[in-house]
Amino acid sequence: MYNNFMKKNITLIGMMGCGKTTTAKELSRLLPDFKLVDIDDEIEKSTGKKISEIFLKYGEPHFRELESNKIKQFTANDSQIISAGGGAFENPDNRRLFQKNSTVVFLKAAPETIYERIKAETHRPLLKKHFSLEKISHILSLREKNYKLADFTVETDNKTPSEVAEKILGVIND
Repeated sequence: MYNNFMKKNITLIGMMGCGKTTTAKELSRLLPDFKLVDIDDEIEKSTGKKISEIFLKYGEPHFRELESNKIKQFTANDSQIISAGGGAFENPDNRRLFQKNSTVVFLKAAPETIYERIKAETHRPLLKKHFSLEKISHILSLREKNYKLADFTVETDNKTPSEVAEKILGVIND
């Protein structure tokens, strides 16, 4: 049914606001045998704290450690759609785990699209200070070299989560 792209899991990576969570939900609807796992949600469930609170109280290094532990836990399982945090793929160990156990899909959106999608949100820890299109562009420019290591890229600009999910399945099933 699936070609060589399909591994045990499907992992969605990309910048905040690129559509990982909404696309993962749509994929889980289309692939009912797959469990939906949102790494940030799993961290919040296990700690009883919001991601923004963890960043504020304990700092980004502590958050990244929690994130890596969840990634180790969930990439060991099969038949999952994993929505990774925007910075999760920056860690080489996380990257190896995802690449070993998942078909990794980079959801790419232009900085302007990301800005429009998240400008009203207040829970994004990396954008608490100096939120701007320039800041989004800067973060994206730092991360894009790693994002491009994904198995394939799907542009999300001007696409619904359903269209993005269908594109992903089209590539996997091709």
